[in-house]
Amino acid sequence: MTQDDIDAVSRLRARSFQHAYVGLVPQSHLDAISLERESGRLRDWFEAGTGVVDHLVAEEGDGDIVGWACVGPYRGEEETEPAGGHEPGGDGELYALHVRADRIGTGTGRALMDTGLELATGRGFGRILLWVLEGNARARRFYEKAGFVPDGHTQSTRVAGQDIPELQYVRPLL
Repeated sequence: MTQDDIDAVSRLRARSFQHAYVGLVPQSHLDAISLERESGRLRDWFEAGTGVVDHLVAEEGDGDIVGWACVGPYRGEEETEPAGGHEPGGDGELYALHVRADRIGTGTGRALMDTGLELATGRGFGRILLWVLEGNARARRFYEKAGFVPDGHTQSTRVAGQDIPELQYVRPLL
């Protein structure tokens, strides 16, 4: 991913949230997603993670971005930004994986995840962790088919005044 991709990835991410999270988070939150705010947030995160975080995109032949994944050092339960480095054999994190709704089930998400896992392995991470909304059954099945299992850690994210439970999943890499 390059700086030039940020607006397209932000649109993809916003639409992905609006598709995947219907019924899981308050609709008012989904309706209020601002592409300008998402682009600014992603731009800041991209710049802060340069050299530490891998942003991957899947493109169609015409250059349209149809998927995005983001992998780097594990942030911990309270952190929102990637850690600046990692211990060899430490944990990595799949921060995000989004595909355009019409690409769900086509292998785009799996290809992005597999590439992210290869990069994480190459960086020496011993495990890869991720957070998934407890109610997101489709995403949980996807990760479970890829060898991830819940590790018992939970957290809640407050969205539009509502606590949304999340589960942490883990998969060994080495």
